[in-house]
Amino acid sequence: MPTHGQPFTLGPGAGATVRNPLGGPITFKLRGEECNGATMVLETEIPPGQGPPLHIHPHQDEWLYVLEGEVRFRTGDRVVPATTGSFAFIPRGVPHCWQNVGTGPARMLGVIAPAGLERFFERYAQLPEADQTLDSFRALGEEAGMTVFGPPLAKSHPIHALADA
Repeated sequence: MPTHGQPFTLGPGAGATVRNPLGGPITFKLRGEECNGATMVLETEIPPGQGPPLHIHPHQDEWLYVLEGEVRFRTGDRVVPATTGSFAFIPRGVPHCWQNVGTGPARMLGVIAPAGLERFFERYAQLPEADQTLDSFRALGEEAGMTVFGPPLAKSHPIHALADA
């Protein structure tokens, strides 16, 4: 494992991996303790239909790059499609969430600055499966500086409602 503040290179699939709250893996590519707390970088896999609840990061900016698949992003009140190669920047304080709308897993690269959400993902992954609920997502998120205040995109903006619009 790299030491604090030292350059390093990771090969494909390398990095500490935990279970994504949405299912699938999250692999940490850069953790806060490796870069003086400046940034966290992760690669995540999202199963079809899944996505986090609407939330904000009051003190962190977020960048998301779609590596593979078809997702849609909600930022504020705007919902936009995002296929492989799409990029989203979410400034701190902006309500946001996303959903995999494809038929297979989607993969995204996420960057959060400053770092700090690592502990949320690690603590959630350690919960027994029966305790991995929206309430525990919300509570652990609050402890890590994330505020959850709405449902996942699949509930707030169901696909069939978009097709009828």
